[in-house]
Amino acid sequence: MQWINHELYIAPIGAYIDPIKPVDKAIITHGHADHARPGHQNVLASRQTIDIMKIRYGEKSATSFQSMEFNKPLRINDVTITLHPAGHILGSAQISIEYRGQRVVVTGDYKTIADSSAQAFEIIKCDLFVTEATFGLPIFQHPSPHNEINNLLKSISEQSNRTHLVGVYSLGKAQRVISLLREAGYDHPIFIHGALEKLCDYYSSEGINLGLLWKALVQDKETMKGAVVMAPPSALRDRWSRRLVDPIVCQASGWMTIKQRAKRSGVELPLIISDHADWNELTNTIDGTEADTIWVTHGREDALVHWCKLNGKNAEPLRLQGRDEELEI
Repeated sequence: MQWINHELYIAPIGAYIDPIKPVDKAIITHGHADHARPGHQNVLASRQTIDIMKIRYGEKSATSFQSMEFNKPLRINDVTITLHPAGHILGSAQISIEYRGQRVVVTGDYKTIADSSAQAFEIIKCDLFVTEATFGLPIFQHPSPHNEINNLLKSISEQSNRTHLVGVYSLGKAQRVISLLREAGYDHPIFIHGALEKLCDYYSSEGINLGLLWKALVQDKETMKGAVVMAPPSALRDRWSRRLVDPIVCQASGWMTIKQRAKRSGVELPLIISDHADWNELTNTIDGTEADTIWVTHGREDALVHWCKLNGKNAEPLRLQGRDEELEI
């Protein structure tokens, strides 16, 4: 297709999808820092993504914002843009672009399993499918998140005198893990690091059940014995966490599949909970789109490209720069 290039630039409307540098027109899939950046002139995104950008970067982080509802097409010249839920975090969207009888779908980050803290993923049939591949290796087969939460609750029950310190990214992961705990019946107050506070407040205002949250203050360390404390992964190893009394360090991430990574990070209780599609979700989604051509944007591109070619699809890696789960802060 000549009208969209490997930088995800849509020539007929002069717009980029998730550009890493400030541009005149940007279409943003979701609010994580490796996809949504400040400084663009004009931003098109879901209402919740725009809200999140303003919370993180300020009201004037773009010159103008235009929000779109899911599944309501917008016509710009001869191009039709539609946002479809991506299931990654609240407000995350796949971008469907239709032009001259062809449809391209750009996923951004996505997952297909149910998540009460995000809109449910939808498969969209298309000619060109641009997919992420963060966990694009067969080794990544994520277990049920409910089972992982049960492991956390079991540990809380068995070691009720110790604080469970859970490393979570501040946008999406924190709110999902809290929601999962609430769904499992955990109704105690959950302590949160200050870095999580604004986004947890926003999720609550959008109707996501997070229950009672208390700010984790160092002077309350005795109160936090036996409690769950949520903090960004970077805080698990800094002076803030060292003030807690004998915490059990946990981390919620798809990367916890790799035991050596968990061990190297000093994680005592790894929780394999991911907001990205695993190998089976990726391959099933590609099949479901019925696309003839697949572009793989970031992650483990080569393995997924190889799988696509074995299954009779045209596929190539884009190797876009600046895409990293570690930026999901």
